[in-house]
Amino acid sequence: MWTLFRPSMLLLLTLGFFSQASAQQPDKIAQLQPVRQTPIRIVATVNFLTDLVQQVGGSRVRVEGLMGAGVDPHLYKASAGDVRKLQQAHLIFYSGLYLEGKMMELLERLPKAIAVTDAIPRERLIQPPGGFEGQYTYDPHVWFDVTLWKLTVGRVRDALSKVDPAGASSYQANAEAYSKRLDQLDAFIRQQIARVPPGQRVMITAHDAFEYFGRRYGLEVRGLQGVSTVAEAGTRDVQQLADFIIQRRIRAIFVESSVPRRAIDAVIAAVRAKGWNVAVGGELFSDAAGNPGTPEGTYVGMMEHNIRTIVGGLLGGTP
Repeated sequence: MWTLFRPSMLLLLTLGFFSQASAQQPDKIAQLQPVRQTPIRIVATVNFLTDLVQQVGGSRVRVEGLMGAGVDPHLYKASAGDVRKLQQAHLIFYSGLYLEGKMMELLERLPKAIAVTDAIPRERLIQPPGGFEGQYTYDPHVWFDVTLWKLTVGRVRDALSKVDPAGASSYQANAEAYSKRLDQLDAFIRQQIARVPPGQRVMITAHDAFEYFGRRYGLEVRGLQGVSTVAEAGTRDVQQLADFIIQRRIRAIFVESSVPRRAIDAVIAAVRAKGWNVAVGGELFSDAAGNPGTPEGTYVGMMEHNIRTIVGGLLGGTP
């Protein structure tokens, strides 16, 4: 079980956050109060969620993200500066499902903090029969199924409309336009996957973040680590994955921008020691999007990058 970040909790007490915090509400949006100013000050956690909120909020919001490119949300600890940002925000958005592991106790106690994945029916979430290790009930990496991530758009729209009723029509229009863009993205990914022969649709990454992607788009996925990056892979994990790669005659595996590649390098070395050769098929964005101002810095851009990289790697470098 993880040790939660107590310094931030103590600081929250000092700031008086818990004087207005309450137990988890069935629907936090119903408890939100209108804000009499614009732009609405918003804090979001992971950067592709920051992008989503900006897409729906448009010019009526000012969104500040806590986690930038290459940041692992499973390991992220809130700083004193982060707590001040949360205190000053009119509204806070986080992914939920324990993605922001070390911040979850803090976020769940704040009435103005909205978990966007609450919009997703639990029967559509991945929950293995044996369960996950640690605090997880469900796999939190829902954004890799575009149809699931699309459901979060409405939750953002509704929360924004509650705190800024005057902007409701704008948020509705933005949400509809962005939802159509996500439909196009989903179709593009399915089209690209169709280029890969069924027997080659095996995807291996640093940690088990792509199960939703595999389920939606028809790939077999394997991760060296589990759904969280808190526990590092051991020698046995490396050897077992190396044996799988050789058995299936896989020629490309993928590294992730938010996960150190040393574990994948260990797998490559183990495979080569057994007489097979496997290459890095490219770098994927998993728990964080790319740098601000780049196409990969948006949700759509990071997903387009990923599918092109995956297909190219599985086809042996075909662009």
